[in-house]
Amino acid sequence: MGVLFHNSSSIAPNKLVRVSGKPDWCFLRRKKSNVVYCQGGGNVVKSTTGVSSVLTERSTLVNTDHNTSALMDAGSLVLSQKGKSPAEIAVKDLVPYGGPTSTTFVGLEDGIGIVKFLRGKKFFITGGTGFLAKVLIEKILRTEPDVGKIYLFIKAKNREAAIERLKSEIIDAELFEFDVIVNSAANTTFDERYNVAIDINTRGPCNLMDLARKCKKLKLFLQVSTAYVNGQRQGRIIERPFGDGDNIARGNFISEIPPRSLPALNIEGEIELALKYKEKFQDNSAAQKMRELGLERARRHGWQDTYVFTKAMGEMMIDKLRGEIPVVIIRPSVIESTMREPFPGWMEGNRMMDPIVLCYGKGQLTGFLVDPNGVLDVVPADMVVNATLAAIARHGMAPKPDVNIYQIASSVVNPLVFQDLARLLYEHYSSSPCIDSKGRPIHVPLMKLFSSTEEFSAHLWKDAIQRSGLTALASSNEKLSQKLEVICRKSVEQAKHLANIYEPYTFYGGRFDNSNTQILMESMSEEEKREFGFDVRGIDWKDYITNVHIPGLRRHVMKGRGMCNNS
Repeated sequence: MGVLFHNSSSIAPNKLVRVSGKPDWCFLRRKKSNVVYCQGGGNVVKSTTGVSSVLTERSTLVNTDHNTSALMDAGSLVLSQKGKSPAEIAVKDLVPYGGPTSTTFVGLEDGIGIVKFLRGKKFFITGGTGFLAKVLIEKILRTEPDVGKIYLFIKAKNREAAIERLKSEIIDAELFEFDVIVNSAANTTFDERYNVAIDINTRGPCNLMDLARKCKKLKLFLQVSTAYVNGQRQGRIIERPFGDGDNIARGNFISEIPPRSLPALNIEGEIELALKYKEKFQDNSAAQKMRELGLERARRHGWQDTYVFTKAMGEMMIDKLRGEIPVVIIRPSVIESTMREPFPGWMEGNRMMDPIVLCYGKGQLTGFLVDPNGVLDVVPADMVVNATLAAIARHGMAPKPDVNIYQIASSVVNPLVFQDLARLLYEHYSSSPCIDSKGRPIHVPLMKLFSSTEEFSAHLWKDAIQRSGLTALASSNEKLSQKLEVICRKSVEQAKHLANIYEPYTFYGGRFDNSNTQILMESMSEEEKREFGFDVRGIDWKDYITNVHIPGLRRHVMKGRGMCNNS
């Protein structure tokens, strides 16, 4: 088995280009007992394949200048972080679940044959340093150490050596022999600058599909998308691909623009528009203007924000360019911490709902703008990975030139209602409160849920004033009172901004059907269901939220800060 790591935000198919001000990309690959290692930093090199590398031979144990150690032995991969951020390392904290005795499943006589398919295959995975990709890689290596090679993304430096190695070892020898391409790279910022979001979420898949069409042995192209590419569609949303130029606003009549005046979505036109405005805005306000442009274009066409709009366009372009390539599109809803593997509650960074969960636990947010009877569609990361591997094996085993959509979602079969979530958060923090800087427990009330922006804003002011003691100081100390008022105003504006960003999701009217996903699960053997299970119907939300997710959030994101003795 070989492992190769490399990183780039997009794949440039035609020529070598140097882009200043960003890191180069590199490879890390294992051959038998040797590891090929590369360091980070430098400038980006984009190539005919979008990869660049600088490699140095090492023994089995490798220490990097990013204080990350990697140990690879017969059938296991252990990497440990030493104080660096996720962006600085390839894979962090991935220890095989169950240790060296973990089972490799050989010779399944029925079911999909997931492990059998993985054996000897070559994977090319973008977004390799992302949270979901790390869970995916760990699962592949643990369940089938005899996988062929896995090509991932990490940063590198030394442009000249990268280009030389790229030409001699990758372009001319190995690159076009992938069995499976997995595109999990994405910019997930809701209000990202339009040009940045398009480059990664729309043009990135286009360029990667150009690469896929050159892979003579390719069995499958898998795109990790999001269920929210369905935009402002309402009701039960089935698993179906987009048509070329689909315009959700025209079908839903939700745009302020009359539907008859809405043309089909012109993706090439949107790409040109983003480039035009990027060149037009050159002053200090350029970034903000590009953010506003992205939101305006998304809402004009029926999507709630720039992230899901550009991801939807990425799906459309994949279908347009795929030719005879078999395509699977995985659409998870809100991906949160793992339920079981590699261990319960593992996560990296603040996921979608986590800033609210943490602010509430620290007593900084006692209410939120949300439909109390609405649904938060959540799925654990390991279930998304298991469904991904099942889909890869199912459609890679007997490739057909079509597009298959799988929505990994809970809102139809096992909905988590917001008012129930609020109660679960209260129960957790009541029994395991956070502690303040003086070591005292922080007691939180049951979170109030507001369906009106005006009511929510009034609550924020009242709560901020009460917590700061502003009223009591108003007459006794005018200078301190003014200072606290500024602090209160800033706190209120931050909460209102957070609510504004989340509002399309906290009042979301769509529910994601997962019939295709359930059919996929039913085709698995009983042994596969135990080892690659993704039945969201079986999630006990009380147990997951209170005993798995929040403890994992406090342990892996907060790093234990503000934890009480019971946590």
